[in-house]
Amino acid sequence: MKKRNELILTAGPSITEKEISYVQDAIQNGWNEHWNDYIIKFENKFAKYLGVKHALTTSSCTGAMHLGLKSMGLQLGDEVIVPEITWVATASAVTYVNANPVFADIDPETWCIDPISIQNSITSKTKAIMPVHLYGHPADMEKIYEIATEHDLLIFEDAAQSIGTTFNNKKTGSFGNASAFSFQGAKILSTGEGGMFLSNDTELYEKVSKLGDHGRSLTKSLWNDEIGFKYKMSNLQAAMGLAQLERIEELIEKKRTIFNWYDERLNSIPEITLNIEKNNCRNIFWMTTIVLGKKITISRDDFIQKLKQWNIDSRPVFYPLSHMPMFETKHNPNAEFFSNNGINLPSGHNLTEDDIDYICEVIKKILLEC
Repeated sequence: MKKRNELILTAGPSITEKEISYVQDAIQNGWNEHWNDYIIKFENKFAKYLGVKHALTTSSCTGAMHLGLKSMGLQLGDEVIVPEITWVATASAVTYVNANPVFADIDPETWCIDPISIQNSITSKTKAIMPVHLYGHPADMEKIYEIATEHDLLIFEDAAQSIGTTFNNKKTGSFGNASAFSFQGAKILSTGEGGMFLSNDTELYEKVSKLGDHGRSLTKSLWNDEIGFKYKMSNLQAAMGLAQLERIEELIEKKRTIFNWYDERLNSIPEITLNIEKNNCRNIFWMTTIVLGKKITISRDDFIQKLKQWNIDSRPVFYPLSHMPMFETKHNPNAEFFSNNGINLPSGHNLTEDDIDYICEVIKKILLEC
């Protein structure tokens, strides 16, 4: 078997002449009275795509979550339930408003937050639940909504990885009191860096808009009547975002095709598990992921190193947040196993079926040798 000469990367955006032409137009003409033309178009089209009333561009998903939690009135001593497995930003945003993240375990099939663990994590201090639609599969929003309603809790969806994902034919980011998306460079829709805050709550949206503009008065020019933040997206980024959004179904379909290529070649191997797509769900398969079974003797980290020797980039799934020094608390068993054994495989838009053939042959070779 011949080794590839160039490294096959884990992620990468799809950029076409549409993105280039929109950004070029923003560079040439997006100034003075046209300084926010693409921002407005991007926000309006994104809100319409999700079926939500209000959308606000931000510099990151983290910024969108910070603004939302602050505007929801979260404060010192409040608790917010987040999944144990997610990028640290979900929990970090909770600490920005002096609240405490409480880590729930994950469902071993979908890898999203487990509703039973949510129920067991609720205390008198719990104010909100922040589900994460991990790697593009939706959390069980029906059960989460029932729990939130029963205990009078807010729902703030960290939908960073899930644009186009659906649960019961409804798009993620449209279920809760608010949601946030990421357009970081590895995401399915990219603006390089950037995010979006969304909500059907007009009062909440207006609070977030003001807070994200340094607390600027809505009625008095250049007057600020509260301390705010600076989490704006540029018109140039929004131009790229709009072009990507106009291609979103094409981008999603390529991700699903990449996963299907992997699934056709690997699903018969009993020692590994891949992403699933549960009934009434649409998984966008942002990152195709394998989980090494208990019978595999090679460690996850050694497996990653062996892939690298064949010029295949990969990365471990997220570490349990409870292991990190700023969050040390009780550990969750499903999260432990997934983190110890999960690997994100190359999933960039530029991948071909020949690339997947090569990657899967290497995976099979490593499994035979261990």
